[in-house]
Amino acid sequence: MSVPVIAIRDLSTRFGEHWVHRGLDLEIATGEMVALVGGSGSGKTTLLRQMIGLLTPTKGEIRLFGEPLFGGGVLRERALRRRFGVLFQHGALFSAFNVFDNIAFPLRELKCFEETTIRDLVMLKLEMVELLPRHAELMPAELSGGMVKRVALARALALEPELLLLDEPTAGLDPDRSDAFVRLTRQLGHELGLTVVLVTHDLDTLAALATRVAVLAEQRILAYGGIDAVVRIDHPFIRNFFHSERSQRALAHAH
Repeated sequence: MSVPVIAIRDLSTRFGEHWVHRGLDLEIATGEMVALVGGSGSGKTTLLRQMIGLLTPTKGEIRLFGEPLFGGGVLRERALRRRFGVLFQHGALFSAFNVFDNIAFPLRELKCFEETTIRDLVMLKLEMVELLPRHAELMPAELSGGMVKRVALARALALEPELLLLDEPTAGLDPDRSDAFVRLTRQLGHELGLTVVLVTHDLDTLAALATRVAVLAEQRILAYGGIDAVVRIDHPFIRNFFHSERSQRALAHAH
């Protein structure tokens, strides 16, 4: 069997006296697009941040591509981090950098590319997310919400990652821009052979992108599987999330 892209074992997270996760397990295989859903305060974004090493769990183990996320020295950790890209909620672009410099940032940080190569790579990423060369000179304040997400996606893909993590990727977008972003993400996921993990509360995004759903409730992964299997589980959060009228419409539309 192939090694999971993400393997989380017995993960627990505590902030002060408050436990967010307890004994949480999750495995994500290569090529899956996994939507992580849960109620407000269930620890979805916390878990996403732990997957990329921004937060350290209180206990438990996280492995990416079969390797422990923490330990083994700076060079090993840096090499591992080159293998994933992250799109933070609201894009998190550097407001003082133009579009070009935002996308170039991770490439320059590596200090192993000439500027001419960086220019070619940035322009390629812009094209990949369906933006034009002239957009490279714009500042983040000049971009629409949909363009901010696309620039952030281009930056997340700058180092040719195998794993892409998205935190509420369609939050704040109108339905048309949201649909366009989901279509682009799905297309790039297939073309580049990406494994994708997305935190979302949007049923349309989930139904259009996810191959599997992980439900975070009661401090653990309560359910994990295809949408059709997960919606049949009798649990208050699953009933509220998947069985409202709007949810049913989104799921029917996806089928």
